[in-house]
Amino acid sequence: MEKVRLGRTEILATRTAFGALPLQRQPVEEVTKLLRHAYDSGINFYDTARMYSDSEEKIGIALGDVRDKIFISSKTHQFTAAQVRENLETSLRNLKTDYIDLMQVHNPPFCPRPGGEDGVYDELLKAKQEGKIRHIGLTNHREHIAREAVESGLYETLQFPFSYLSSASELQLKQVCIEADMGFLAMKPFGGGVMASGAAVYWFFMQHRDVVPLYGMQHMHELEEMLGYTDNPPQEAEVAAIIEEDRRELSGNFCRNCGYCAPCPIGIRTDMVLRSYYNLRRMPLFQMMTEDWYNMMKVTEDCIACGSCSSKCPYELDPPSRFEALRADFFEHWAAYHKT
Repeated sequence: MEKVRLGRTEILATRTAFGALPLQRQPVEEVTKLLRHAYDSGINFYDTARMYSDSEEKIGIALGDVRDKIFISSKTHQFTAAQVRENLETSLRNLKTDYIDLMQVHNPPFCPRPGGEDGVYDELLKAKQEGKIRHIGLTNHREHIAREAVESGLYETLQFPFSYLSSASELQLKQVCIEADMGFLAMKPFGGGVMASGAAVYWFFMQHRDVVPLYGMQHMHELEEMLGYTDNPPQEAEVAAIIEEDRRELSGNFCRNCGYCAPCPIGIRTDMVLRSYYNLRRMPLFQMMTEDWYNMMKVTEDCIACGSCSSKCPYELDPPSRFEALRADFFEHWAAYHKT
């Protein structure tokens, strides 16, 4: 399997890397089978986080005995030195290891630096000197913070949303990162789930061979599909129309399903609602024509426009301004579906 040098870390990561966020949705027995098949098939890079509930524990159970043959990246979402240390120690226990190859600051609202009052970077540097982590990276959804991290020279890797829906500015950010000899990890290569064609996604990353895409997988068929492209890569003619259509329909201010808008004080599933328009057109309709989805859309009528979701969205979306149109779209589909 082709490998990518992850910047100055010198980590050689397989270009099909494993994004482990979805593992929290599956029982440990199924996850173990999935991860062992990934490992047996040659995948050597696994990305998880303290925030992904039991994802780290499942990796530790499934791959603990081959720890020295794989690379593991995890993340701390805390922003004080003591909390960072607590996260790290928990991650080490969960992963059944005494070191983490890449420890990343998880979507901070600022760029942690040495000497900062928060103590985040200094604590990670201390852990690196102790041998508990080998490299320090940062993840973000905010382009200005990502750029600050690159320009600081403090971080060895950047993890940022990257796909064929990325803007010209985001594509340029990737290039700046590579030129700075930072490893670039592509989160949300499927745009948070709005792109349906694995072939189109894989082809796009064939054009960016200096990037390590993190494919979030929870089912064996998803893993098998991405592995299949290793020996039988898609051709441009097969995917050009798909990419063009997705760019026409999706580019711009769409929800990436990062979840940072949650929780809503009155229980609105903001991310699900924002993605309903695309799901109605990309999922089998029967999957959405349920009482659960109906109630999910109905509750948006009670939105109090408190600004909580808007203030936390890294893409500066304003969800309440979209609720009425999205609700009307859903109810139109609902009426037509149940009439038949």
